[in-house]
Amino acid sequence: MRAVIQRVSEASCKVDGEITGQIGPGFMILLGIEDADTDEDLQWLAQKITGLRVFGDENGLMNKGLADINGEILLISQFTLFAQTKKGNRPSFIRAARPDKAIPMYEQMIKMLATITGKKIATGIFGADMKVSLVNDGPVTITIDTKVKE
Repeated sequence: MRAVIQRVSEASCKVDGEITGQIGPGFMILLGIEDADTDEDLQWLAQKITGLRVFGDENGLMNKGLADINGEILLISQFTLFAQTKKGNRPSFIRAARPDKAIPMYEQMIKMLATITGKKIATGIFGADMKVSLVNDGPVTITIDTKVKE
């Protein structure tokens, strides 16, 4: 599982001109799911995301977490995070999980993040042509891969 987490002052997602999810300060997360992902990856990533301390404290240091700022999450499915570009110029997405696996895991991540944060998780629509807008605060962008725990 791969996640690109962006600290935002606001973010939204539109599908066919309609807003499907919108947040104020918090995280806009692109989530990629691969065939090898398990429930353990999902649980580890949800805990890691919600525990990140990347929001400024009174001294401007990144010491506060999502809960400390009453932050929100916009979660967007993003199979292209598993693009392979080794051969040629057209990316291969062979490692990305097919919808029959990815959709249930995406939905489980939504539930898990909601349980941990106690808040509704804003989302896009899985597989749709989404238009995502955000104001990256900092900018602060963090990538996490459950198979490479750095």
